[in-house]
Amino acid sequence: MNTTSQDIPDTLYGSHSHIDEAAIAPLLRQYAEPLPDLEAKTFGEMFDRYADARVVMIGEASHGTCDFYRARAAITQRLIEQHGFNIVAVEADWPDAGHVDRYVRGLVPSAWKRHIFSRFPTWMWRNTDVRAFAHWLHRYNHQQAPESRVEFRGLDVYSLRNSIHEVLSYLERTDPHLAHEARRRYGCLTPWQDDPALYGHFVERNGLMPCEQAVVDQLNVMLAEQLAGLVQSDEAFFNAAQNARVVRAAEQYYRAIYRGSTASWNLRDRHMFDTLQALLEHRGPKAKAVVWAHNSHIGNAAATEMGWKGQFNIGQLCRNAYGRHVVLIGMSTDRGQVAAADDWDGEMHIKDIRPSRPDSWEHQFLKAGVPASLTDWRDPQRKDLLRALSKPLLERAIGVIYRPDSERSSHYFEAVLAEQFDAMVWIEQTRPVTALALPRSQELEPEDDTFPFGV
Repeated sequence: MNTTSQDIPDTLYGSHSHIDEAAIAPLLRQYAEPLPDLEAKTFGEMFDRYADARVVMIGEASHGTCDFYRARAAITQRLIEQHGFNIVAVEADWPDAGHVDRYVRGLVPSAWKRHIFSRFPTWMWRNTDVRAFAHWLHRYNHQQAPESRVEFRGLDVYSLRNSIHEVLSYLERTDPHLAHEARRRYGCLTPWQDDPALYGHFVERNGLMPCEQAVVDQLNVMLAEQLAGLVQSDEAFFNAAQNARVVRAAEQYYRAIYRGSTASWNLRDRHMFDTLQALLEHRGPKAKAVVWAHNSHIGNAAATEMGWKGQFNIGQLCRNAYGRHVVLIGMSTDRGQVAAADDWDGEMHIKDIRPSRPDSWEHQFLKAGVPASLTDWRDPQRKDLLRALSKPLLERAIGVIYRPDSERSSHYFEAVLAEQFDAMVWIEQTRPVTALALPRSQELEPEDDTFPFGV
């Protein structure tokens, strides 16, 4: 990535490109609000300012940092308990998150599939912090009427095999004839469901006929049945229809990855946005959602190097759709340790995070000297802070892969912070997540003390 300020739309920061970097850290020091301990009641209270939003999106600078998960959970608990938020939508596969959802809402007392979140990167959702939040949400929901219980939903697109299975299982219970037709349509994808990237390769490179029309037809048939009043629009149908949408999006995604990173990225984030929209509509006029995803998804892409090169994300789409009724909160760190792999599908390692580069936003927060803080620049009275943040600097993104030796090219990109987020949670030194062990067997096991995750 070699974007320069000449590539950035002038509308993002107007005449502020000449801002003196030396002025940034003192302003961050002035406006940074120190964060109390996570367990303190006052921690959650600091986020009451976002109570009126329809959607609160909480990011993370890596997928393997315990402090980000714990902070996000504490913020979300406050928004649920005190401000009526009733959907938690996460950057996870729909079927796997669905098992957590049914547990936390008491829809299935003991039917937990122990192999959930077993696809790489397992530690991203199969960790002690997600388990603790699921237990808390289960206890909270137990005190609520069924219709008021908080949902836990997945937004992502990768679950081709499991989503096909969920659609077929639903249809076999409700309409065997439609199940037979669905099995025929999805048969086009069956040879590829264990390695869908190969499907995309053979379609885009070897001229294999795509399965697109078959999966579109299947979704249309299900929705037509609903519109005709032949099926009840209950939770089971909603889940099956959403899985059918995942299959459609996954088929497109695995073809798009061979057309370039921009096409596949945009398709994936469009699907996540459409899923969030479907969740809000399904919940009704009082729906309020908290979204958990990486900073690169929830920060407004139009204010970043990825956006200047043609990519958009769910944060940008939500900003366009909801305006001031969505809040985008980033999270970042200077150093510490992170759980990450060397390569895709690789082993998880605990890696040391290099101290931030001097030309980065992270280094500006470090120089501000507040070890843990919330900095909010939505307040119109903070024009001086907003102006100071209206400049392109580097920002670090660690996903499920971390390569310290090539950190500048692998993990840094330029961003105009003032337009990317509404606020930043800064934790100077961070620790890795603790992954939960995978089950030795794919068979269902009885509930135990570690339900629903098992260790």
